[in-house]
Amino acid sequence: MTRKILILNGPNLNLLGTREPAQYGHTTLADVEAFCKAHGEKLGYTVECFQSNWEGALLDKIHEYGQLFKAGEVLGVVINPGALTHTSIALHDAIKGVDPMPVIECHISNVHAREAFRHHSWVSPAAAGIVIGFGVDGYLVAIDGLVRKCAPKA
Repeated sequence: MTRKILILNGPNLNLLGTREPAQYGHTTLADVEAFCKAHGEKLGYTVECFQSNWEGALLDKIHEYGQLFKAGEVLGVVINPGALTHTSIALHDAIKGVDPMPVIECHISNVHAREAFRHHSWVSPAAAGIVIGFGVDGYLVAIDGLVRKCAPKA
């Protein structure tokens, strides 16, 4: 029964609400987690949220969910990899390693309207979909996209 979704947040997302509020807004990570859980519940899913500033912890969580996906326990993952988007081949490889588990890449800001180094993502080629530039509401768009694209059809 695929009734669980993981929201995975990378480095510095624990600073939401205080870090560059002109870029990221005043909503905290706790706020994001609360509205993701509430939105998932409305759709009939349990949402687990996890944030780490450590790449290895994110990789371990992807691996864990890959096993749960194989067991039919989860629908997939929404990931905001933060700055690891632009540097982590390991995240790319972890996502490819748990294929066919769907992973939706999500970014609060429009990374393509920012510094040139943010224009490349190592995660995007491995992702089932990408949501960019909708602010924190992008998490809800990503959850909806994951459910619409990947939920078993009745």
